[in-house]
Amino acid sequence: MQGKGKILVVDDDRLVLATLTHGLAQAGYEVIDADNGDDAILLAREHKPDLALLDIRMEGKSGFEVAAYLREYCQMPFMFLSAFSDDETLQQVKELGAVAYLVKPLDIRHIVPAVEAAFANSAAASARRADSGFAPLRPVASNEPHAAGGRHGGGRADATAIRSPAVRRWNACNGSRLLKAWH
Repeated sequence: MQGKGKILVVDDDRLVLATLTHGLAQAGYEVIDADNGDDAILLAREHKPDLALLDIRMEGKSGFEVAAYLREYCQMPFMFLSAFSDDETLQQVKELGAVAYLVKPLDIRHIVPAVEAAFANSAAASARRADSGFAPLRPVASNEPHAAGGRHGGGRADATAIRSPAVRRWNACNGSRLLKAWH
């Protein structure tokens, strides 16, 4: 049963990861899981999930570092699931812009409604952007005709040809080395 959306779940506790993955899959979500921050970023770039559910304290990259990357380069919403609820942690969660913060231990029956609310809020935000006349930019690969110089924009598809921060963010998340311009 799939179709509600794609979620990246990241937790270094394998039992928690398995429980979340199974529970969210049973609720109708497509789930991609990772047990560390480095793999989470790679999987986010490859699979482009709709939402990330992140543990905070993990070996290697923390959930905060992963969240900052997802926000900056993938414009992906994320929520945290952690055993920590101290003031410093809560402040950092707010600064990063998490859509939710859930404190462990939690039953999957508590997590699914929070995930559903995050998806509903994301859909509502997309509808507001559409109503306002906002049209997302569309990337164009360099092998398509380009106004600045033919097939490869003058024969170069390297980082020097990509100047816009928005282009660099899209490139970093999607892994495209062919990105050249926006329509």
